[in-house]
Amino acid sequence: MLFDIRPDNGVAIYDQVVRQVKFAVADGVLREGELAPSVRELARQLTINPNTVARAYNQLQSDGVLETIRGTGLAVKKKASDRCRKERVALIGDRIRQAIAEARSSGLSVDEIRDLIEQALREAPDPVFADTDPATPSSEAQ
Repeated sequence: MLFDIRPDNGVAIYDQVVRQVKFAVADGVLREGELAPSVRELARQLTINPNTVARAYNQLQSDGVLETIRGTGLAVKKKASDRCRKERVALIGDRIRQAIAEARSSGLSVDEIRDLIEQALREAPDPVFADTDPATPSSEAQ
């Protein structure tokens, strides 16, 4: 699983982990019943403190995304993908609304905003996962 953690983007690192795990579940990169990487493994991969990963995993358990499998680890809960898809749409929708509100308050016209959005869509990179199966459609976990 590929994560893109950016310490300088204004979002707490544990929250970035939470969001990206939810996005991975929403996309089917992490499937129902599949084990999440261990705290140590993910902390090592991301070069972040294991306590940060543990905090993210606790939040994901509270949010009903992960559940403890005794003696095994944390796995994606049943029906978590539906919840994660809804949360992803809500989160991205909020971010887009904030950007549009900022653009409007800066004096840009609706047409200028539309042009910016269309340009951003054209320039957006294709989502890539280094460790997904080529037969599986790729998607972004951010």
